[in-house]
Amino acid sequence: MSISHALLGLLESGPRHGYDLKRAFDDRFGQDRPLHYGQVYSTMARLLKNGLVEVDGTEAGGGPERKRYAITDAGVTDVEGWLAQPEKPEPYLQTTLYTKVVLALLTGRSAEALLDTQRAEHLRLMRELTRRKSQGDLADQLICDHALFHLEADLRWLELTAARLGQLATEIRT
Repeated sequence: MSISHALLGLLESGPRHGYDLKRAFDDRFGQDRPLHYGQVYSTMARLLKNGLVEVDGTEAGGGPERKRYAITDAGVTDVEGWLAQPEKPEPYLQTTLYTKVVLALLTGRSAEALLDTQRAEHLRLMRELTRRKSQGDLADQLICDHALFHLEADLRWLELTAARLGQLATEIRT
């Protein structure tokens, strides 16, 4: 995810302090990976340097001055360009899981046990996501659906690989 673009997009609704940006980001996108304050402020410093945001004002408080950031026209253009670009599909052509299966076969370990353990972990996570989805709002449901669809594809791959282990073992040992 492009944190800088997400923060810029959040600024389009109006100027905000770094603290407000972090909270808005975490509410919308960071349920599983909240931003650290340092990440927000370093990103805002970079966006400021690049002319994509400007300081809209500062407020004195009990601590350091709080800067309020506003998106610039260049920032709006940058967000528009980013939103218009399709994301590169991730083909997962060389996964760690595949590497583990091959190494298990090459070293005489049980690839079947490895696949069974992985299947159990996928199913555990799918149950957890399904529970979360049933209790979440629409945004959380959509995020969970995305993850569940990927896990379902992984499970299909696990089953296919288990069915072809004998053939794979023969091919990699010759």
